[in-house]
Amino acid sequence: MSKEVLVSKEISLSGTQGGTIKIGSLQEPYGKDSDSVVTIAVSLSSSETDWKIHIPYSDLDKVIQALKEMKK
Repeated sequence: MSKEVLVSKEISLSGTQGGTIKIGSLQEPYGKDSDSVVTIAVSLSSSETDWKIHIPYSDLDKVIQALKEMKK
């Protein structure tokens, strides 16, 4: 089972000193042959991850739409 995260984007987290948002892909997150997911990790400082979520690719468009609606 692979747990390697392929980070594709790292964003500075506003309002923190050294905090980041990392967005990537996680292969086989739930065992052999499980579908890949988008993973989003938030760190308030540069030391460790404080929050992490996994979003199935099949739900990604709905999540993006919901985030756009939150911005309005």
